[in-house]
Amino acid sequence: MNIVLIGYRGTGKSTVGRQLAARLGRELVSTDTEIVKRAQRTIPEIVAQEGWEYFRDLESEICREIASRDQLIIDTGGGAILRAQNVEALKTNGTVLWLTASVETIARRIGSGNQRPSLTGTKSFVDEIQDVLRERTPKYQAAADHIVVTDGRSINQLMETILALLP
Repeated sequence: MNIVLIGYRGTGKSTVGRQLAARLGRELVSTDTEIVKRAQRTIPEIVAQEGWEYFRDLESEICREIASRDQLIIDTGGGAILRAQNVEALKTNGTVLWLTASVETIARRIGSGNQRPSLTGTKSFVDEIQDVLRERTPKYQAAADHIVVTDGRSINQLMETILALLP
């Protein structure tokens, strides 16, 4: 059984994923890292040159491939839940944990990072986070087996919470 981490960027998926992998002795696979390897370009380059649809197609391929493996910690990109087939594939052999955080926490954690292109292109940083979360929250809720709030919690507190949720 895989452990699948979903949630908006800045909610702690990468940090939690690394700690879970170390604690459980499992391999960590990041869908975003796999996309970058496959495309041999950064995510902003992929999106600028090919568009979001192409990026999402790569993401779907990778979700299908890694979902067929076992005993992984899977750190998904924030938009992986936008396609039902990704969620279906990942849930087939995975327990899905939705990591959440407030808009303020997300904004503080990701700052003005340029690892990801704007999702809306026109809004302020905080407005974009609010709008995208509003759109994605029902999809995160539908996909999640468990919800883990990461605001104001240490990595050790998060590990204890998550380990208690796992079968």
